[in-house]
Amino acid sequence: MGSLVLEDIRKSFGPVEVLKGIDLQVEDGEFVIFVGPSGCGKSTLLRVIAGLEDASSGSVTIADAAVDHLPPSKRGIAMVFQTYALYPHLTVRNNMALGIKQAGQPANEVASRVAAASKMLSLDDYLDRYPAELSGGQRQRVAIGRAVVRDPQLFLFDEPLSNLDAALRVNTRLEIARLHRELGATMIYVTHDQVEAMTLADKIVVLNGGVVEQIGSPMELYNNPANTFVAGFIGSPQMNFIEAGRLDEANAASIGVRPEHISVDPQGGDWAGSVLHAEHLGADTILYMDTEAAGLLTVRLFGQHEFDAGDRLYATPDRSRMFRFDENGLTITAQ
Repeated sequence: MGSLVLEDIRKSFGPVEVLKGIDLQVEDGEFVIFVGPSGCGKSTLLRVIAGLEDASSGSVTIADAAVDHLPPSKRGIAMVFQTYALYPHLTVRNNMALGIKQAGQPANEVASRVAAASKMLSLDDYLDRYPAELSGGQRQRVAIGRAVVRDPQLFLFDEPLSNLDAALRVNTRLEIARLHRELGATMIYVTHDQVEAMTLADKIVVLNGGVVEQIGSPMELYNNPANTFVAGFIGSPQMNFIEAGRLDEANAASIGVRPEHISVDPQGGDWAGSVLHAEHLGADTILYMDTEAAGLLTVRLFGQHEFDAGDRLYATPDRSRMFRFDENGLTITAQ
């Protein structure tokens, strides 16, 4: 049905190589997220899959069929853009129906598909409204509905939540997760937000500079990052990196420890230091510390704590959760 295979995908714009040999296999029904910083190539890779960009070399296979020379309309895909891309002169109903009308579907089939997608996305009350009469979240649901009615083999999402405020992002994220469960469809989703990636994906593809740094489930990447880039990108707040020499750690260039794997105590511990700033978030307390042994540290404490700037504390890492990296930034596997 909706499997995807990428083999040695390369893409250059003039002398600049944006994708540098991407290999990927996505199974039918998987939810796969491309994540990485701006300029890493994730949106370009999605556009190559969609047929909106031609790869400089390599092959794209969807549902066991080579699609490299097919236009987007013939690839069995439906794409949801961050800008919604709705027609302002068409109602919600007609925006959702347009693509399958143009594909020659009979009127009764069009009406049936639009009704089913509208019910699934709670759009029944908005079918006769125009995009200008909708909120951002409602417009994004219409864009998703337009993709659903196409009954594609592959859904492609290009940063669909980036234009929404924080509350709408959470709500729409939940709707996309529910949609995936109900449809059982294959979905490829691009985001720069690692929280979205961690909460939605079956499998995350971490991209950096046009290459794949690591592929794995959210918890695989969190617990077993391949290198300092993945270790620093996955997890919020970001992992602390400490020069190994500062800690007299042999056979490593740097040490990594996540903020949530450090405890603090005013009475004693491994690394003495001072609180530079404290963020009291209610469920969490984030401390930024300057320690004599380990340098600047971010510490995440669960719950509410009364520490504040200027307090002298000792920070102690959970040594069983520390990572060791070599001079190339690669994780050193415990022997």
